Amino acid sequence: MKIKQWLMIAALSAFIAVAIGAFAAHGLKRILAENELRWLATASQYQMYHALALLMVAVMQQKVIFNKWLEYSAYGFAIGILLFSGSLYALALTGLTWLVYVTPLGGLCFLLGWLCLFMAALRIDYSDQAKHRVTPDE
Repeated sequence: MKIKQWLMIAALSAFIAVAIGAFAAHGLKRILAENELRWLATASQYQMYHALALLMVAVMQQKVIFNKWLEYSAYGFAIGILLFSGSLYALALTGLTWLVYVTPLGGLCFLLGWLCLFMAALRIDYSDQAKHRVTPDE
């Protein structure tokens, strides 16, 4: 995916996290149960963390000659947001209990995204500060 698309996904994801978090805290307080409000808060919080991580990865992609691990990391964060936060939002708003099985898959994607970011950091050659290059095994 192109850097512009990752930046747009990150920005939209952060926007949604703020909007849902605010709506849950103010508009749904009297409608939803306490545990459902906590699910929304958790989903919004993790979505924001990973939207910011995705933003960071997109910015890193501009500074580094192609690094497949950065791309994998971006996918991990984006899919994690969709599965983890999306399943918690849907669980809280619909009560579909089978969604609790989707949430851990999103958490796994988050973990894989962070692991891929670690691998990307290992592959970047920091000896030339003017232009970071990826090691030849990429």
